[in-house]
Amino acid sequence: MRASGRLLLAVAILLGLSGCVALLVRGGKRLYQAATKPTASAPVVAAGSASPPAAVRAALEQAVRSGAPGVTAIAMRDGQRLFRLDLGKIAPDAELPVASASKWMTAALVMSVVDEGRLALDAPISRYLPDFTGEAGRITLRELLAQTAGTGSLRDGVDIRQDPRMTLAESAAEVAHRPLRDPPGTVFRYGGPGFQVAGAAVEAVTGRRWADLFDERIARPLGMHHTRWEHLPAHGVSPQQTRNPLLQGGVMTTADDYMRFLTMLAQHGRYGDRQILSAQAVDAMEKVQTLGKPMAYRPPGARDGATQYALGNWCERWTAAGDCTLVSSPGAFGTFPWIDRTSGTYGIFFVDSRLPKVAAYFYQARSAILAQTP
Repeated sequence: MRASGRLLLAVAILLGLSGCVALLVRGGKRLYQAATKPTASAPVVAAGSASPPAAVRAALEQAVRSGAPGVTAIAMRDGQRLFRLDLGKIAPDAELPVASASKWMTAALVMSVVDEGRLALDAPISRYLPDFTGEAGRITLRELLAQTAGTGSLRDGVDIRQDPRMTLAESAAEVAHRPLRDPPGTVFRYGGPGFQVAGAAVEAVTGRRWADLFDERIARPLGMHHTRWEHLPAHGVSPQQTRNPLLQGGVMTTADDYMRFLTMLAQHGRYGDRQILSAQAVDAMEKVQTLGKPMAYRPPGARDGATQYALGNWCERWTAAGDCTLVSSPGAFGTFPWIDRTSGTYGIFFVDSRLPKVAAYFYQARSAILAQTP
């Protein structure tokens, strides 16, 4: 199936708990051309890289035996590649949907506008989007990106059901007219439509279309030439015609493109000789936001009780001051990017599978990588 078709099917599985399976599965039964081509089953280590630790290879081989067609693993430290491993049936340049790994990219673009002073993390959203009134008008960008805004969870499927051709402003207006599930800032619910609202605020203050602004500020400066935004489900609408990309899960990209993005974050917003985000913006993205708040809904594959949430990414380990030292943003299709601030090591497991099937092996592989760091 084409990548957007696979993305639709996986969300249908996730939304089964909310009774939305029939709607999404009908859309997902269309046949599409495969997005990846088979490669040799033996692991391939990229030129210029060291061999991965044996425990990393063993964990990833187990992920493939457990049903993942193939996986690309890349690890870097301080801007230098440690290794790359392409294992199983995955093309080195495969373009795959990364689902919730998109959230990290959404938060980064929002923070680029915060850097300019045109948005403020703690200002009421009604300052930028007047459709939000009353209690909803007091929602902040921080709460939207931390998924504590009270707008619901993935089970509701609000943004997923929307038309790709509507604008982000129209998407946000639909959210504004829905009752809140919780008072703003009080409860964490994963996967609600809050990222669409944050995107609408970005478009409102910049006057630019989301995908164009992302291309200008992040993709082109980082050389991410194979990254694009789509909606879910796409309904046959091309990325060029999509005005309402799914900001919590609509990125199509390659392993190399995502690693360019991670390198920028790992280097505190700098890439080469360009400062893409301020160091303060990256620090804000990696500040735990959910301590002491009920975690009312976590996605399948998440480590219950072991993680908190920051802005667009999970905070897996943090200091007493709330600074995250291990962050990640795994998606429903298994792609798992991460940064370990303690060692300066970061990487990605790039795959087209269901996260619950592969997550345990990726945690094992990451632990093996970090065990090798000085």
